[in-house]
Amino acid sequence: MTSQPVIVQPTGQGEFQVRVSAQGPSFFVDEPLAMGGLASGPTPYDLLSSALGACTAMTLGLYARRKGIPLTDVQVSVTHRRDAATGRDTFERALYIAGEFDEAQRERLLAMADRCPVGKTLAAGADIVTHLAPKTEPVVPNRPCDQTHPGAMVQACDEMDA
Repeated sequence: MTSQPVIVQPTGQGEFQVRVSAQGPSFFVDEPLAMGGLASGPTPYDLLSSALGACTAMTLGLYARRKGIPLTDVQVSVTHRRDAATGRDTFERALYIAGEFDEAQRERLLAMADRCPVGKTLAAGADIVTHLAPKTEPVVPNRPCDQTHPGAMVQACDEMDA
């Protein structure tokens, strides 16, 4: 399944600021002031970290609802670093989970976190195919919801139960 396109264009403000048009409102992505940006939005690596954290929280919530695990709160903290010697990136994910569940359920939730679709994509790597487009993509307000991620979360939950 192919997702709806996310459109990214420079705003002409600052050295790095771009506007991202995706599902819902558009938003800025930028770099910090110290790097010459306007600090008007998250950095690209902030977005990768937030995608991992959001997918983890959503997947845990879905799994808990499907399994009747009384998960009452989830917080995912993600940090990113790159090893200067190897160039390898590491995303460190810290989970806070709360609820009236036993140790076996806690371990299931921890295992489920490692099955979130974005985490699996980052861990496996992805192919990136680049080509020139004959014209710009139109920014479509109120575009249809991308169904790629919800289906991937359901599949991860199903695979966990298999």
